[in-house]
Amino acid sequence: MKPFCGAALLLLLCAATYAQQDSCICEKNKRVTNCKLSSGVCWCESVGSGTPVNCDTLTSKCLLMKAEMTGSKSGRREKPKDAFEDTDGLYDPECESGGGFKAKQCSGNTCWCVNTAGVRRTDKHDADLKCNKLVRTTWIIFEMKHAERNAPVNTESLKKFFKETITNRYLLDGRYISVLYEKPYITIDLKQNASDKSSRDVDIADVAYYLEKDVKGDSIFHSNRVNFNIDNETLHFEKTVVYYIDEVAPEFSMKSLTPGLIAVIVVVIIAIVAGIVVLVFTRRRKGKYVKAEIKEMNEMHRGLNA
Repeated sequence: MKPFCGAALLLLLCAATYAQQDSCICEKNKRVTNCKLSSGVCWCESVGSGTPVNCDTLTSKCLLMKAEMTGSKSGRREKPKDAFEDTDGLYDPECESGGGFKAKQCSGNTCWCVNTAGVRRTDKHDADLKCNKLVRTTWIIFEMKHAERNAPVNTESLKKFFKETITNRYLLDGRYISVLYEKPYITIDLKQNASDKSSRDVDIADVAYYLEKDVKGDSIFHSNRVNFNIDNETLHFEKTVVYYIDEVAPEFSMKSLTPGLIAVIVVVIIAIVAGIVVLVFTRRRKGKYVKAEIKEMNEMHRGLNA
């Protein structure tokens, strides 16, 4: 009996050792499970969808948003005229088998069309909405305002830091990146046309999502957190806004305008109407005075002729 127990224990130890050797950690995505090495590559299942992801590269934004929803309960440069923000934030997306966003996204019976960054680009409609194709986002603009520092930021050091970080950390080719600094605003442009992007290139939508999470202190990386240190002093960000420009302009109506903009429009309209009313009322009163003066003059003439 003892030899049998010893053999069984040896088999268990071997199996445990083999399983441990076969397991791996996905350094570029902490929202995964069931990670295993295959031909030297760490492959895992994305939380919320079970889609296999290659940990040697970035995970698609659609899968990252889906994984996040699974664990949750719910002096500046003028912007291009078609640039728009993501006003909806996090939602539970429908992803294609390859990890990209489906052109049509819904929550219950409410649906809308999105771009390749998963950002809503139309008004919200009922389930009959048609989204003919997934419109590509070709330009993403990061605008970050940093807090006051003890020492001024060296412009060249800052540009070099962000370009190297985006290239090395998020694997984006440097030709897609440009950095502008106008104290205290840092503007990062990620531009990538469909004709420029090869099958080996990561998508700027995925890069932007990773970068935004790092800037906001909610890194997707398992343990490798980025330190925004410029010339031996850490940058602290007060505000970060991301703008999206698609290859086709978005299709928003007046209903989708922000309450603040609507309020401004209403105030302007009221001011115009009030001005017209005052003008009309003034003219009427002036007309009455002219008629009264003419009447009085006629009476005076009749009195003199009598």
